[in-house]
Amino acid sequence: MEGFNTRAIHAGQEPDPLTGAVVPPIYQVSTYAQDGVGGLRGGYEYSRSGNPTRTALQECLASLESPVEPAVGLAFASGLAAEDTLLRTVLAPGRHAVIPDDAYGGTYRLFARVAQPWGVDHTPADVTDPAAISAAIIPGRTALVWIETPTNPLLNIADIAAIADAAHSAGALLVVDNTFASPYLQQPLLLGADVVVHSTTKYLGGHSDVIGGALVTMDAELGQRLAYHQNAMGAVPGPFDSWLVLRGIKTLGVRMDRHCSNAAQVSEFLVGHPKVSAVHWPGLMDHPGHAVAAKQMKDFGGMVSFRVRGGESAALDVCARTRVFTLGESLGGVESLIEHPGRMTHASAAGSPLEVPADLVRLSVGIEDAEDLLADLDRALP
Repeated sequence: MEGFNTRAIHAGQEPDPLTGAVVPPIYQVSTYAQDGVGGLRGGYEYSRSGNPTRTALQECLASLESPVEPAVGLAFASGLAAEDTLLRTVLAPGRHAVIPDDAYGGTYRLFARVAQPWGVDHTPADVTDPAAISAAIIPGRTALVWIETPTNPLLNIADIAAIADAAHSAGALLVVDNTFASPYLQQPLLLGADVVVHSTTKYLGGHSDVIGGALVTMDAELGQRLAYHQNAMGAVPGPFDSWLVLRGIKTLGVRMDRHCSNAAQVSEFLVGHPKVSAVHWPGLMDHPGHAVAAKQMKDFGGMVSFRVRGGESAALDVCARTRVFTLGESLGGVESLIEHPGRMTHASAAGSPLEVPADLVRLSVGIEDAEDLLADLDRALP
């Protein structure tokens, strides 16, 4: 088996047979000439159904998440488009799902505002406790257990293998949102997950210049059903977006190494700061999920959250004062970002069991010089 970085650069990306181009071309095309009715050249007829640039991306994603067993990778127009396609493939009115009690706000909104009116209800549960997941499962109704690890924005850690056992014993699928870790740090399919979800907008794309999503599964039958719905529902990425994500993936490994190194230094700085009451980063030895993270992750990621003494107003002040950290939503790009989850990415969870602390600040630690990031935070803290 080839190494991760080799697969990131080469999987699905053989030199173009016509010209020898070492980078897959952008097939900016909607339709394809056929050799007679039903005579498809290379299997392509219409770019919603299939596009060579998207095929290259999907093959690469499958290889990164499942280096040992064949897998099906599917690319989408956004992370939420991928999530919605998955929900409508495996759920139906009357079914039930378990979700994290600190899930990403967009995921919560999809379950609470879209799936629930459709007839699919859900139960939030503590993903750090496999027993809590088991207790939230409704026998005969729960079809899906959905986890993030690390979670967004509190950086909690779920034991993927243990929760896979709990889900499978109840006849449910386990879905893991692997966006925060990326396949470089964590490969949930190898730990028992049935489907991996990504917002490829984040670390996979890596440059804050594209929106995309992905699903990967080793279950061939489920993969066929998801592919059918990908085409039938049509939320696919265009060829240029596919190309941008594929280009970003080539440097994923080296970028993640720097993200993790910088996040470690930022966390150590914040732990010692008198205006910070708590730091959430799974690489810290006193993080409740540190041992599990060390077992199932290569490193601890580039996301850091912390709570500011002085409440919400103090947290908002920190967000307003940084200069190297840009105030903005999203994450996973080469540049560092800062945000207030309660007012920004997780505003849709306000007033729900998933509401985040008002004094919480979330950092997406980029790959700038660590000294500049520390100096910026030192200036910004009240």
